Amino acid sequence: MQAMKVIGLMSGTSADGIDAVLAEISGTADSPRMRQIAFESMQWGREEREVIELLIAGHGDARTVSRAGFILGKQFAEAAFQVVEKGGLSLEEIDLVGSHGQTVWHEVGEGGNVQSTLQIGEAAVIAEKTGLTTVADFRVADVAAGGQGAPLIPIFDQFFLRPEAGTEGCRAVQNIGGIGNVTFLPTQERSEGILAFDTGPGNVLIDWAAAQATDGALHFDEDGELAARGRCNNGLIEAWLEHPYYRRHPPKSTGRELFSHALAARYSMEAARAGLSAEDFAATVTELTAASIAESYRLFAPVPVAEVVVCGGGARNPVLLKRLQAQLAQRCGRRVSVVRYGEITGIPGDEESKEALGFALLAWLAMQGISGNVPACTGASGERILGKIAPGRNFLCLLRKL
Repeated sequence: MQAMKVIGLMSGTSADGIDAVLAEISGTADSPRMRQIAFESMQWGREEREVIELLIAGHGDARTVSRAGFILGKQFAEAAFQVVEKGGLSLEEIDLVGSHGQTVWHEVGEGGNVQSTLQIGEAAVIAEKTGLTTVADFRVADVAAGGQGAPLIPIFDQFFLRPEAGTEGCRAVQNIGGIGNVTFLPTQERSEGILAFDTGPGNVLIDWAAAQATDGALHFDEDGELAARGRCNNGLIEAWLEHPYYRRHPPKSTGRELFSHALAARYSMEAARAGLSAEDFAATVTELTAASIAESYRLFAPVPVAEVVVCGGGARNPVLLKRLQAQLAQRCGRRVSVVRYGEITGIPGDEESKEALGFALLAWLAMQGISGNVPACTGASGERILGKIAPGRNFLCLLRKL
Protein backbone atom coordinates (compact mmCIF):
# COMPACT_ATOMS: atom_id res chain seq x y z
CA MET A 1 0.00 0.00 0.00
CA GLN A 2 1.12 3.57 -0.65
CA ALA A 3 2.53 5.56 2.24
CA MET A 4 -0.05 7.78 3.92
CA LYS A 5 0.34 11.04 5.78
CA VAL A 6 -1.78 10.95 8.92
CA ILE A 7 -2.46 13.51 11.65
CA GLY A 8 -2.85 12.22 15.20
CA LEU A 9 -4.66 14.39 17.76
CA MET A 10 -4.69 13.76 21.50
CA SER A 11 -5.87 15.56 24.62
CA GLY A 12 -5.19 13.57 27.76
CA THR A 13 -6.63 13.42 31.25
CA SER A 14 -4.61 16.44 32.36
CA ALA A 15 -6.84 18.44 29.98
CA ASP A 16 -4.06 20.98 29.42
CA GLY A 17 -4.23 21.08 25.64
CA ILE A 18 -3.98 19.22 22.34
CA ASP A 19 -0.95 17.29 21.15
CA ALA A 20 -0.90 17.11 17.35
CA VAL A 21 1.51 15.00 15.34
CA LEU A 22 1.96 14.59 11.59
CA ALA A 23 3.37 11.23 10.56
CA GLU A 24 3.99 9.18 7.47
CA ILE A 25 2.84 5.57 7.81
CA SER A 26 3.88 2.87 5.38
CA GLY A 27 4.40 -0.87 5.31
CA THR A 28 1.81 -3.52 6.04
CA ALA A 29 -0.73 -3.88 8.81
CA ASP A 30 1.37 -6.54 10.57
CA SER A 31 4.61 -4.60 10.07
CA PRO A 32 3.94 -0.84 9.84
CA ARG A 33 6.61 1.83 9.67
CA MET A 34 6.13 5.34 11.03
CA ARG A 35 8.09 8.53 10.47
CA GLN A 36 7.29 11.62 12.51
CA ILE A 37 7.22 14.74 10.32
CA ALA A 38 6.10 17.40 12.81
CA PHE A 39 4.72 17.85 16.32
CA GLU A 40 2.78 20.75 17.81
CA SER A 41 1.18 21.32 21.19
CA MET A 42 -1.73 23.76 21.51
CA GLN A 43 -3.04 24.86 24.89
CA TRP A 44 -6.77 24.93 25.61
CA GLY A 45 -8.26 28.41 25.95
CA ARG A 46 -9.96 29.43 29.17
CA GLU A 47 -13.48 28.69 27.83
CA GLU A 48 -12.54 25.19 26.67
CA ARG A 49 -10.65 24.37 29.86
CA GLU A 50 -13.54 25.48 32.06
CA VAL A 51 -16.12 23.39 30.21
CA ILE A 52 -13.82 20.33 30.23
CA GLU A 53 -13.34 20.66 34.01
CA LEU A 54 -17.09 21.11 34.46
CA LEU A 55 -17.89 17.92 32.56
CA ILE A 56 -15.14 15.87 34.20
CA ALA A 57 -16.61 16.86 37.57
CA GLY A 58 -19.93 15.35 36.45
CA HIS A 59 -21.75 18.64 35.95
CA GLY A 60 -23.34 20.18 32.89
CA ASP A 61 -26.60 19.39 31.11
CA ALA A 62 -27.13 17.82 27.68
CA ARG A 63 -26.81 21.23 25.99
CA THR A 64 -23.42 21.78 27.64
CA VAL A 65 -22.15 18.38 26.49
CA SER A 66 -23.47 18.90 22.95
CA ARG A 67 -22.00 22.39 22.56
CA ALA A 68 -18.69 21.31 24.07
CA GLY A 69 -18.34 18.60 21.44
CA PHE A 70 -18.58 21.19 18.67
CA ILE A 71 -16.38 23.79 20.41
CA LEU A 72 -13.63 21.25 21.03
CA GLY A 73 -13.99 19.84 17.51
CA LYS A 74 -13.11 23.27 16.10
CA GLN A 75 -10.02 23.42 18.31
CA PHE A 76 -8.89 19.95 17.26
CA ALA A 77 -9.22 21.11 13.64
CA GLU A 78 -7.12 24.19 14.46
CA ALA A 79 -4.43 21.95 15.95
CA ALA A 80 -4.46 19.93 12.72
CA PHE A 81 -3.93 23.13 10.70
CA GLN A 82 -1.01 24.11 12.93
CA VAL A 83 0.86 20.81 12.73
CA VAL A 84 0.47 20.64 8.93
CA GLU A 85 1.88 24.15 8.64
CA LYS A 86 4.76 23.25 10.96
CA GLY A 87 5.50 20.24 8.77
CA GLY A 88 5.73 22.48 5.71
CA LEU A 89 2.90 20.69 3.90
CA SER A 90 -0.58 21.57 2.67
CA LEU A 91 -3.85 19.94 3.68
CA GLU A 92 -4.16 18.52 0.16
CA GLU A 93 -1.09 16.37 0.90
CA ILE A 94 -2.65 14.81 4.01
CA ASP A 95 -4.71 11.61 3.87
CA LEU A 96 -6.29 11.07 7.26
CA VAL A 97 -6.87 12.36 10.80
CA GLY A 98 -7.05 10.18 13.91
CA SER A 99 -8.49 12.08 16.89
CA HIS A 100 -8.71 10.67 20.39
CA GLY A 101 -10.79 13.62 21.54
CA GLN A 102 -11.07 14.70 25.17
CA THR A 103 -12.21 12.19 27.79
CA VAL A 104 -14.82 13.79 30.04
CA TRP A 105 -16.26 10.62 31.58
CA HIS A 106 -14.98 7.09 32.14
CA GLU A 107 -17.35 5.17 34.39
CA VAL A 108 -15.97 2.10 36.14
CA GLY A 109 -18.41 -0.05 38.12
CA GLU A 110 -17.76 -1.58 41.53
CA GLY A 111 -16.53 -4.82 39.98
CA GLY A 112 -14.01 -2.98 37.82
CA ASN A 113 -16.02 -3.27 34.59
CA VAL A 114 -16.36 -0.13 32.49
CA GLN A 115 -19.99 0.91 32.19
CA SER A 116 -19.47 3.77 29.74
CA THR A 117 -16.85 6.12 28.38
CA LEU A 118 -17.18 9.50 26.67
CA GLN A 119 -14.65 11.37 24.55
CA ILE A 120 -15.80 14.62 22.94
CA GLY A 121 -14.49 16.75 20.09
CA GLU A 122 -16.86 16.18 17.18
CA ALA A 123 -15.18 14.27 14.36
CA ALA A 124 -17.59 15.64 11.75
CA VAL A 125 -16.48 19.18 12.67
CA ILE A 126 -12.81 18.21 12.22
CA ALA A 127 -13.63 16.60 8.85
CA GLU A 128 -15.62 19.66 7.73
CA LYS A 129 -13.01 22.21 8.77
CA THR A 130 -10.03 20.32 7.36
CA GLY A 131 -11.69 18.48 4.47
CA LEU A 132 -9.95 15.33 5.73
CA THR A 133 -11.56 12.02 6.61
CA THR A 134 -11.41 11.71 10.39
CA VAL A 135 -11.49 8.63 12.58
CA ALA A 136 -12.40 9.28 16.23
CA ASP A 137 -14.13 7.84 19.30
CA PHE A 138 -11.80 4.84 19.49
CA ARG A 139 -12.57 3.58 22.98
CA VAL A 140 -16.25 2.67 22.75
CA ALA A 141 -15.85 -0.40 20.51
CA ASP A 142 -13.56 -2.02 23.04
CA VAL A 143 -15.94 -1.16 25.91
CA ALA A 144 -18.87 -2.56 23.92
CA ALA A 145 -16.90 -5.81 23.66
CA GLY A 146 -16.51 -5.98 27.44
CA GLY A 147 -13.14 -4.26 27.61
CA GLN A 148 -11.83 -1.33 29.61
CA GLY A 149 -11.45 0.86 26.53
CA ALA A 150 -7.96 1.60 27.86
CA PRO A 151 -5.08 1.57 27.41
CA LEU A 152 -5.25 1.66 23.61
CA ILE A 153 -1.62 2.50 22.85
CA PRO A 154 -0.20 -0.99 23.56
CA ILE A 155 -0.54 -1.86 19.85
CA PHE A 156 1.88 1.01 19.07
CA ASP A 157 4.21 -0.20 21.83
CA GLN A 158 4.01 -3.76 20.52
CA PHE A 159 4.99 -2.70 17.00
CA PHE A 160 7.73 -0.20 17.80
CA LEU A 161 9.08 -0.58 21.35
CA ARG A 162 9.56 -4.27 22.14
CA PRO A 163 13.08 -4.86 23.48
CA GLU A 164 15.62 -6.72 21.44
CA ALA A 165 15.93 -10.51 21.67
CA GLY A 166 18.23 -11.60 24.46
CA THR A 167 17.31 -8.67 26.74
CA GLU A 168 16.91 -9.72 30.37
CA GLY A 169 13.52 -8.88 31.86
CA CYS A 170 10.90 -6.73 30.16
CA ARG A 171 10.59 -3.10 29.13
CA ALA A 172 7.90 -1.03 30.83
CA VAL A 173 6.56 1.83 28.70
CA GLN A 174 5.11 4.23 31.27
CA ASN A 175 2.92 7.10 30.16
CA ILE A 176 2.46 9.80 32.79
CA GLY A 177 -0.39 12.06 31.74
CA GLY A 178 -3.15 13.07 34.11
CA ILE A 179 -3.52 9.35 34.77
CA GLY A 180 -0.60 6.94 34.45
CA ASN A 181 -0.64 3.80 32.32
CA VAL A 182 1.95 1.14 31.62
CA THR A 183 2.65 -1.44 28.91
CA PHE A 184 4.91 -4.34 29.88
CA LEU A 185 6.78 -5.56 26.79
CA PRO A 186 8.65 -8.87 26.98
CA THR A 187 11.18 -9.55 24.22
CA GLN A 188 10.06 -11.14 20.98
CA GLU A 189 11.35 -14.61 21.80
CA ARG A 190 9.59 -14.87 25.19
CA SER A 191 6.27 -16.66 25.48
CA GLU A 192 4.64 -14.07 27.75
CA GLY A 193 2.24 -11.72 26.04
CA ILE A 194 2.13 -7.99 26.66
CA LEU A 195 0.18 -6.58 29.58
CA ALA A 196 -1.09 -3.02 30.03
CA PHE A 197 -3.28 -1.12 32.48
CA ASP A 198 -3.73 2.23 34.22
CA THR A 199 -1.38 2.52 37.19
CA GLY A 200 -3.32 5.30 38.95
CA PRO A 201 -2.63 9.02 39.29
CA GLY A 202 -0.06 10.55 36.97
CA ASN A 203 0.02 14.33 37.08
CA VAL A 204 -3.55 14.95 38.22
CA LEU A 205 -2.82 15.29 41.94
CA ILE A 206 0.47 17.10 41.30
CA ASP A 207 -1.29 19.61 39.02
CA TRP A 208 -3.92 20.26 41.71
CA ALA A 209 -1.23 20.79 44.34
CA ALA A 210 0.61 23.26 42.08
CA ALA A 211 -2.55 25.26 41.40
CA GLN A 212 -3.42 25.42 45.10
CA ALA A 213 0.10 26.42 46.14
CA THR A 214 0.16 29.32 43.63
CA ASP A 215 -3.49 30.46 43.83
CA GLY A 216 -4.07 29.20 40.31
CA ALA A 217 -1.02 30.85 38.74
CA LEU A 218 0.41 27.45 37.79
CA HIS A 219 -1.46 24.51 36.25
CA PHE A 220 1.45 22.11 36.78
CA ASP A 221 4.67 21.85 38.80
CA GLU A 222 7.19 23.03 36.23
CA ASP A 223 10.42 20.99 36.47
CA GLY A 224 9.18 19.71 39.84
CA GLU A 225 10.32 22.93 41.52
CA LEU A 226 7.57 22.94 44.17
CA ALA A 227 8.18 19.31 45.08
CA ALA A 228 11.94 19.91 45.21
CA ARG A 229 11.41 22.54 47.94
CA GLY A 230 9.22 20.25 50.05
CA ARG A 231 9.66 17.18 52.24
CA CYS A 232 7.68 14.02 51.64
CA ASN A 233 5.59 12.41 54.40
CA ASN A 234 6.07 8.66 54.00
CA GLY A 235 3.32 7.83 56.47
CA LEU A 236 0.75 9.52 54.26
CA ILE A 237 2.14 7.75 51.18
CA GLU A 238 1.61 4.32 52.71
CA ALA A 239 -1.87 5.28 53.93
CA TRP A 240 -2.88 6.59 50.50
CA LEU A 241 -1.53 3.44 48.82
CA GLU A 242 -4.25 1.51 50.66
CA HIS A 243 -6.70 2.80 48.04
CA PRO A 244 -8.35 -0.37 46.64
CA TYR A 245 -7.62 0.55 43.02
CA TYR A 246 -3.92 -0.25 43.43
CA ARG A 247 -4.63 -3.86 44.45
CA ARG A 248 -7.21 -4.52 41.74
CA HIS A 249 -5.89 -7.01 39.21
CA PRO A 250 -5.58 -6.06 35.52
CA PRO A 251 -7.20 -5.51 33.15
CA LYS A 252 -8.21 -2.27 34.80
CA SER A 253 -8.58 1.41 34.00
CA THR A 254 -9.37 4.57 35.88
CA GLY A 255 -9.73 8.30 35.40
CA ARG A 256 -10.32 11.61 37.07
CA GLU A 257 -13.71 10.38 38.23
CA LEU A 258 -11.79 8.34 40.86
CA PHE A 259 -8.53 10.28 41.24
CA SER A 260 -10.41 13.53 41.31
CA HIS A 261 -9.98 17.07 42.55
CA ALA A 262 -12.21 16.08 45.48
CA LEU A 263 -9.74 13.33 46.40
CA ALA A 264 -6.86 15.78 46.04
CA ALA A 265 -8.64 18.20 48.39
CA ARG A 266 -9.15 15.41 50.93
CA TYR A 267 -5.49 14.46 50.76
CA SER A 268 -4.57 18.14 51.14
CA MET A 269 -6.60 18.39 54.35
CA GLU A 270 -4.94 15.24 55.70
CA ALA A 271 -1.56 16.73 54.85
CA ALA A 272 -2.42 20.00 56.58
CA ARG A 273 -3.47 18.11 59.73
CA ALA A 274 -0.06 16.39 59.63
CA GLY A 275 1.63 19.82 59.53
CA LEU A 276 2.72 19.77 55.88
CA SER A 277 3.31 22.98 53.93
CA ALA A 278 2.08 23.49 50.34
CA GLU A 279 5.55 22.49 49.09
CA ASP A 280 5.53 19.41 51.35
CA PHE A 281 2.16 18.40 49.92
CA ALA A 282 3.47 18.78 46.35
CA ALA A 283 6.46 16.60 47.28
CA THR A 284 4.19 14.00 48.88
CA VAL A 285 1.76 13.63 45.96
CA THR A 286 4.74 13.51 43.58
CA GLU A 287 6.09 10.64 45.68
CA LEU A 288 2.65 8.99 45.64
CA THR A 289 2.63 8.96 41.83
CA ALA A 290 6.11 7.40 41.78
CA ALA A 291 5.23 4.91 44.52
CA SER A 292 1.96 3.83 42.91
CA ILE A 293 3.74 3.14 39.61
CA ALA A 294 6.52 1.16 41.29
CA GLU A 295 4.05 -0.77 43.43
CA SER A 296 2.03 -1.76 40.35
CA TYR A 297 5.23 -3.14 38.80
CA ARG A 298 5.96 -5.14 41.94
CA LEU A 299 2.48 -6.60 42.01
CA PHE A 300 1.67 -7.17 38.34
CA ALA A 301 4.73 -7.14 36.04
CA PRO A 302 4.71 -10.52 34.24
CA VAL A 303 8.53 -10.73 34.45
CA PRO A 304 11.06 -8.48 36.23
CA VAL A 305 11.31 -5.00 34.73
CA ALA A 306 14.72 -4.15 33.30
CA GLU A 307 13.98 -0.71 31.86
CA VAL A 308 11.27 1.94 32.14
CA VAL A 309 10.64 4.23 29.17
CA VAL A 310 8.69 7.30 30.32
CA CYS A 311 6.50 9.39 28.03
CA GLY A 312 3.79 12.01 28.53
CA GLY A 313 3.95 15.30 30.39
CA GLY A 314 5.39 13.65 33.50
CA ALA A 315 8.58 12.87 31.58
CA ARG A 316 9.39 16.61 31.79
CA ASN A 317 9.42 16.48 35.61
CA PRO A 318 12.97 15.56 36.73
CA VAL A 319 11.94 15.29 40.38
CA LEU A 320 9.21 12.77 39.53
CA LEU A 321 11.63 10.69 37.42
CA LYS A 322 14.22 10.70 40.21
CA ARG A 323 11.62 9.59 42.76
CA LEU A 324 10.34 6.92 40.37
CA GLN A 325 13.81 5.42 40.10
CA ALA A 326 14.15 5.47 43.90
CA GLN A 327 10.73 3.87 44.41
CA LEU A 328 11.49 1.16 41.85
CA ALA A 329 14.71 0.30 43.67
CA GLN A 330 12.87 0.21 47.00
CA ARG A 331 9.81 -1.78 45.94
CA CYS A 332 11.33 -4.05 43.28
CA GLY A 333 14.51 -4.67 45.27
CA ARG A 334 16.97 -3.68 42.54
CA ARG A 335 18.03 -0.77 40.40
CA VAL A 336 15.86 -0.25 37.31
CA SER A 337 16.91 2.03 34.45
CA VAL A 338 14.53 4.96 33.82
CA VAL A 339 14.84 6.75 30.47
CA ARG A 340 12.71 9.23 28.58
CA TYR A 341 11.02 8.18 25.34
CA GLY A 342 13.00 10.82 23.45
CA GLU A 343 16.21 9.04 24.42
CA ILE A 344 14.91 5.91 22.68
CA THR A 345 13.80 7.71 19.51
CA GLY A 346 16.69 10.13 19.43
CA ILE A 347 14.27 13.06 19.13
CA PRO A 348 14.44 15.39 22.19
CA GLY A 349 10.99 16.33 23.46
CA ASP A 350 9.40 13.34 21.73
CA GLU A 351 7.83 12.21 25.02
CA GLU A 352 4.58 14.07 24.33
CA SER A 353 4.08 12.98 20.72
CA LYS A 354 3.85 9.25 21.39
CA GLU A 355 0.18 9.07 22.37
CA ALA A 356 -0.85 11.17 19.37
CA LEU A 357 1.23 8.89 17.13
CA GLY A 358 -0.69 5.97 18.58
CA PHE A 359 -4.03 7.40 17.49
CA ALA A 360 -2.67 8.18 14.04
CA LEU A 361 -1.75 4.49 13.82
CA LEU A 362 -5.21 3.40 15.06
CA ALA A 363 -6.90 5.56 12.40
CA TRP A 364 -4.66 4.03 9.71
CA LEU A 365 -5.57 0.53 10.88
CA ALA A 366 -9.29 1.32 11.06
CA MET A 367 -9.42 2.55 7.47
CA GLN A 368 -8.04 -0.82 6.40
CA GLY A 369 -10.58 -2.73 8.46
CA ILE A 370 -7.93 -4.00 10.89
CA SER A 371 -8.38 -4.34 14.64
CA GLY A 372 -6.56 -1.93 16.93
CA ASN A 373 -7.19 -3.15 20.46
CA VAL A 374 -5.11 -5.71 22.37
CA PRO A 375 -7.66 -7.84 24.29
CA ALA A 376 -5.00 -9.17 26.67
CA CYS A 377 -4.55 -5.57 27.84
CA THR A 378 -8.12 -4.25 27.81
CA GLY A 379 -10.05 -7.39 28.69
CA ALA A 380 -12.28 -7.20 25.60
CA SER A 381 -13.83 -10.44 24.35
CA GLY A 382 -11.86 -10.19 21.11
CA GLU A 383 -10.08 -7.99 18.61
CA ARG A 384 -12.14 -5.06 17.31
CA ILE A 385 -11.80 -2.38 14.66
CA LEU A 386 -11.68 0.85 16.65
CA GLY A 387 -13.07 4.25 15.78
CA LYS A 388 -15.94 5.93 13.95
CA ILE A 389 -15.31 7.37 10.50
CA ALA A 390 -16.42 10.89 9.53
CA PRO A 391 -15.84 11.15 5.76
CA GLY A 392 -14.09 14.31 4.60
CA ARG A 393 -14.04 15.83 1.15
CA ASN A 394 -11.07 13.55 0.36
CA PHE A 395 -13.01 10.37 1.20
CA LEU A 396 -13.27 8.88 -2.29
CA CYS A 397 -9.62 9.67 -3.06
CA LEU A 398 -8.66 8.02 0.22
CA LEU A 399 -10.65 4.88 -0.61
CA ARG A 400 -8.96 4.64 -3.99
CA LYS A 401 -5.57 4.94 -2.30
CA LEU A 402 -6.47 2.18 0.13
